[in-house]
Amino acid sequence: MTDPRVAIVGATGAVGGEELRILEERCFPLEELHLFASAQSEGVQVSFRGRNLTVHEAKPDGFAGMDIVFFAAGGGTSKALAPEAVKRGAIVVDKSAAWRMDPSVPLVIPEINPDDLDAHQGIISSPNCSTIVLLMALAPLHHANPIRRVIVDTYQSASGAGGKGIVELIQQTRDALEAKEPQHTTFPHPLAFNVVPHVEDFADDGYTTEEIKMLNETRKILHLPDLPLSATCVRVPVPISHSEAVHMEMTYPMTPQEAREVLSKAPGVTVQDDVAHKHYPLARDAAGKDDIFVGRIRPDMAMDNGLALWTVGDNLRKGAALNAVQIAEELVRRKALLQQRG
Repeated sequence: MTDPRVAIVGATGAVGGEELRILEERCFPLEELHLFASAQSEGVQVSFRGRNLTVHEAKPDGFAGMDIVFFAAGGGTSKALAPEAVKRGAIVVDKSAAWRMDPSVPLVIPEINPDDLDAHQGIISSPNCSTIVLLMALAPLHHANPIRRVIVDTYQSASGAGGKGIVELIQQTRDALEAKEPQHTTFPHPLAFNVVPHVEDFADDGYTTEEIKMLNETRKILHLPDLPLSATCVRVPVPISHSEAVHMEMTYPMTPQEAREVLSKAPGVTVQDDVAHKHYPLARDAAGKDDIFVGRIRPDMAMDNGLALWTVGDNLRKGAALNAVQIAEELVRRKALLQQRG
């Protein structure tokens, strides 16, 4: 089989740009690469592997002949255009929330549930960034000692709202340091020098849609439809990387050392857990890294057979772009594109 023909929708956005960098870094095999975005980006030049590629407006006919189409745009764009890409023979890897809970669409973290890819019908969904940071730490422990319930509090970076979130945080920080009143349009309140317990929209039960995503996506990926999970998602004034405090009840007792040993063998996970030397995961250190970092592993004194830990990951890389590329790499490894062409 020749190398795949690939397209990115949303190529000028934060996640699309990260996908481009990761495809280049990982030497992903490509016969062709086509870049698409909104009409406002028509004609923009983007550098890739030493040459400039032109961005075009995303339209159905642009997907003809593509093998893989990465969607790094909003859910509305994905709903409108992903089926059009599938009609033209492509496999779609989508980062938005549009398809995640569709029973016919696999929701995949390749280190955790790669076999779910076999059930795809043209669209594969990549989980929410906060879910990925959670499950990269949670799943290896669950496979060693089944988890009975989870409580998680997130500390999510400004880039979770896209590139505009970082720009707004930087401007607000400048304004605050100059004793000016920070202005906000991306976040519900000024984020600079603040902590905002409001990520996405509130539902009728008082939980936000981000918190509901963490519940539903965790259940789907782990194949645990009744797993009790409660999340509180918080926005913090950090440019990149989501951090999470996780509390879990296991089926059997598990010591922190046993948990460290399990996690140290898990692909894509780095254990940083030496509190005597102040060594634990930090958001600024995780930025730009592929792994998810785990530390502060200790008994949870509020739960039977409980463990508590702290986990951090770059929400633009493993939380979004890298996970999508890894899905594509797994499709290539499984020769799924050959089946699609055949």
